[in-house]
Amino acid sequence: MPQPASSPRVVVVGAGIGGLAAAVALQRVGIRAEVYERAEALRPAGSGLSVMANAVLALRALDIDLGLEKRGRTIERSDLLDARGRLLRSMPFREAGERLGASSVLVCRGDLQAALLDALGEGRVTLGAAATGYEVTGTGVRVRFEDGREAVGDVLVGADGINSVIRAQRTGAAEPRGAGYICWLAVTPFEHPRFTEGFNAHYWGRGRRFGLHDVGHGRAYWWGTRNMPAESARTWNGDKEQILGAFAGWADEVQEAIRVTPADAVLGVPAQDRPFLDQWGDGPVTLLGDAAHPMLPSLAQGGSSAIEDAVVLAQCLRAHPEPVAALRAYEERRRERTREMVEVSRRFSDLEQLDNPALCVLRDLYLRLAPRSALFRPFERALTPHLLQEGARS
Repeated sequence: MPQPASSPRVVVVGAGIGGLAAAVALQRVGIRAEVYERAEALRPAGSGLSVMANAVLALRALDIDLGLEKRGRTIERSDLLDARGRLLRSMPFREAGERLGASSVLVCRGDLQAALLDALGEGRVTLGAAATGYEVTGTGVRVRFEDGREAVGDVLVGADGINSVIRAQRTGAAEPRGAGYICWLAVTPFEHPRFTEGFNAHYWGRGRRFGLHDVGHGRAYWWGTRNMPAESARTWNGDKEQILGAFAGWADEVQEAIRVTPADAVLGVPAQDRPFLDQWGDGPVTLLGDAAHPMLPSLAQGGSSAIEDAVVLAQCLRAHPEPVAALRAYEERRRERTREMVEVSRRFSDLEQLDNPALCVLRDLYLRLAPRSALFRPFERALTPHLLQEGARS
């Protein structure tokens, strides 16, 4: 789509999923974004993620199809199991997708990154550009980089993750809020008798969980968690033997997935978020994705909520003739939905990581006996996108 002469110049700091999605969405509505990324190369991290139905529907609102079902694996259901692999409950993602008119997809992070880069086209991302701060000028905003470069635009979008430089300048530097556990993540070629096509399972134990997911093309994405002090999770430098020890005695497919994964393919990251920020931006500056509303992974909505942000941002910048008003409209449309996701993810995380034996028994009994509609309701709320149509221009 050609760029209108009056369209704003947009600078995006960060080429993660949110930053790339913002550039793709803006391009779709005729606004070119310049994306700046501190990394020297866009190397895909060895992990996976869910692109949930709400993100697919958001992209569809701008007629964007990333072809994710061919790159990953459609989620038919999500099985909740105990540590030994015994079924507690199945969650009906296929039925939800049929009601909504869009499926959720499990995909390698690198494959989603490649899909977004393909949609964006070459030459749209500047690498090796570490932002150090910005200043608002009479005509817009100027971003400064470590090597002395500058970028000038009418709008600045901070999409630079949970440790966002743009957010820190607005709100002050502060450590993220630890959740008291570590997450180990990996993608590996995998075969196992229980690992059938479309396999998607969450194993719940005491102070530990494990996820094992088919992401297509003979690969499994797995993640494991273990309770530990937030500082220990932040500085963890252990080895694969410690991970195997954490899941000793668990279901065979869990132990096998860890065993066959090369040690250097496993990422260890602390589980963390931030208290919700009511005001994301000021003047010609706003935030997006983890820079605005980092959340724990319990709803599997981190990447999907960033994609929703990107679409709403593009819609607002297309609908409002004044860029600053567009940014405030974007923030208003996204605030309460993302607040709910952050808060629900934190509550679910506390439940999932329970370590008390008696409370774990009660938790698992609830998973077995509670009405499925009650269990699935928070996920269905998250899967149902809000405010994706261009609304009031106030």
